[in-house]
Amino acid sequence: MTKLKNKLSTKDSSKFLLLGSIIALSIAFSPYLFYLYEIFPSGPVWENSFFTYESKYYEDVMTAAWTYLGKLTPLLLLFIWFFTCKHWWYHVILIPISMYSYQIIVTFYQDVYSETAFIMDTDGLIYLAPFFIVILSLVYLIRIKIFDRVYGIDLSEIDETDVSVFSPISETDRRELKSFQEEGEYWEPAQEEYYTRL
Repeated sequence: MTKLKNKLSTKDSSKFLLLGSIIALSIAFSPYLFYLYEIFPSGPVWENSFFTYESKYYEDVMTAAWTYLGKLTPLLLLFIWFFTCKHWWYHVILIPISMYSYQIIVTFYQDVYSETAFIMDTDGLIYLAPFFIVILSLVYLIRIKIFDRVYGIDLSEIDETDVSVFSPISETDRRELKSFQEEGEYWEPAQEEYYTRL
């Protein structure tokens, strides 16, 4: 039985070591990935045995490759960071991942179709804002859940207090005050008692 456990733990640790080595080599060779643009030809058309690529926007295949690889390299590093991050906030890494992905798509679209009249890259934040809001909301909810577990905060108490963001008093205090005012039984101190307290 113990030999079987040792074999399983050795097998798991070797897989972990192999995966870690692949990740480390990917990070170490990321500058070489970026400098791959130097192997592309300088000119508007790149012909090979598989396909023909024509750079219409940049009018130079090497410049287009430099642009693509300048966005793909950090995107690869962000993906590695996202899948290996053990922090609770790792979902926030999706925001720069989406930004770089959007920029790659826009760059490719502009270069292939030569669409310069409608430049989508300048309004990128407008198109990505709903995604950013969803991710930040998700991260904030995760943060609340973690604080609930770590500090023992009861989230049901937060719902009962009905804290308003724009009001200095809570909704429950406002309801009590309103019910007190609706009763019509105001206690007014006598003037003598009022003056003695002053």
